Amino acid sequence: MPRFFVDGQPENGVLVLQGENAHHAGRVLRLRPGDAVTLCDGKGTDYDCTVERLDKDAVICCVHDCHPADTEPKQRLTLFMALPKGDKMEWIVQKAVELGVSNIVPYLSKNCVSRPDKTDKKVERWRKIAAEAAKQCGRGVLPTVGAVIPVGQAIAQAAQSETALFLYENERQTGLRDALAAGVGKDVSLLVGPEGGFAPEEAEAARQAGLKSVSLGTRILRCETAPVAALAAILFAGGNM
Repeated sequence: MPRFFVDGQPENGVLVLQGENAHHAGRVLRLRPGDAVTLCDGKGTDYDCTVERLDKDAVICCVHDCHPADTEPKQRLTLFMALPKGDKMEWIVQKAVELGVSNIVPYLSKNCVSRPDKTDKKVERWRKIAAEAAKQCGRGVLPTVGAVIPVGQAIAQAAQSETALFLYENERQTGLRDALAAGVGKDVSLLVGPEGGFAPEEAEAARQAGLKSVSLGTRILRCETAPVAALAAILFAGGNM
């Protein structure tokens, strides 16, 4: 069933698709009056609707029922991702959203190969990718993509979570499975480094802030592979699969 995110609440039992959503519904999907569609407020509520009519720039939908979305994970997941080179971040954003991440925070660390002067357009691009991925996979919450921040700020924010982890290639004692054995909190942060890995002082700062250093095994994973593998393991340990 077609699915769209909308702003606001129903008025007089009606929700309206506008802009790109209206164009996609009317011109691409060719929805017609009577067709069923699911609209989501992006905050966890789904509305079961049918198309009432199509105007030039809007699709008017009649709301029949509303209920909590059943596609969100039990944990609120935040991915702190060091900026990778090229377009890898686009793939990471897409897959992280599909897995259930609620927030993605890009950050700059000492060993980042990519160090763009202006990131506003990139962030807008990532937000669009996140929204499209959320719509495609049936999310009930519209994930956020934050502005690019320094590594110190990323560490400080990640440390506020009940379960706060960072993937460190030099970790030899604690694997991700070991770290998750005691349970997974409702609020989880995952800090992933760049292609060049964390600088020693960054890893120490993360530990001092309260993040747990974990390993994904004896093989060094690419920066775009590591978050997907770790997020899937966290979701499994949290009872989502």
